[in-house]
Amino acid sequence: MSLEAKNACVLLSQSRLFEEAELTWCCWEEALNTKEVVVFEAVLNWAEAECKRQGLPTTLCNKRHVLGPALYLVRIPTMTLEEFANGTAQSDILMLEETHNIFLWYTVASKPPLDFPLNKRRGLAPQRCHCFQALAYRSNQWRYQGRCDSIQFAADRRVFVAGLGLYGSSSGKAEYSVKIELKCLGVALAQNLTRFVSHSSSNTFPVWFEHPVQVEQDTFYTASAVMDGSELSYFGQEGLTEVQCGKVTFQFQCSSNSTNGTRVQGGQIPELIFYA
Repeated sequence: MSLEAKNACVLLSQSRLFEEAELTWCCWEEALNTKEVVVFEAVLNWAEAECKRQGLPTTLCNKRHVLGPALYLVRIPTMTLEEFANGTAQSDILMLEETHNIFLWYTVASKPPLDFPLNKRRGLAPQRCHCFQALAYRSNQWRYQGRCDSIQFAADRRVFVAGLGLYGSSSGKAEYSVKIELKCLGVALAQNLTRFVSHSSSNTFPVWFEHPVQVEQDTFYTASAVMDGSELSYFGQEGLTEVQCGKVTFQFQCSSNSTNGTRVQGGQIPELIFYA
């Protein structure tokens, strides 16, 4: 099962039950990408469940008690006025003075200080594992034409692969269509079909999967890209079979799925974009 926002709480509970410390850490670090009004509703549901777990009546006073200072982690001022007025303000979990000050914060020029944060939550920063030591381009050396570039990789700890870094045109502005895919034992775990424009830059271009995919440690996965566009492209050389990225070590192998020349020693798919 891949770790996603929708199952992070379930996996967190299971990781603590089975004493999987690394998975517990990953669950706590899972980025939250949802409306704050949904977060608030989830907080209220948790408070009700916690009251029942502690054998307390599910009163507003007890819900507020079990929440404690965690209530002040909800970014209430980032809600719209309508969301606050139609939902949060009517929940009665806030004190009258808090509700009053929040309404003033929305409506007056001189805004009162609030105990609820406005800053965005910090998610994990994506990291990039670059597997080539040199870059090259030659006339008619590298063509795409819809063939598959593929490589196998494994990590020595659980990570979450979010996308691939790809090379673009070496001969001016060009648009590419690309399908990226991640497989394990022949089973597709993620893919994306999209387009990107390159401007003759030797930099890589990130192409993202719809959701990050949990990659288990010491297990080989196959990353593939099928591109169509300019026939003159940058390509990597002096590829590495092992790359250290922070606390993660990646190993690379050639893939039998590669029909366009990419291998460990050189070619395309220069980067894995991942969270750890």
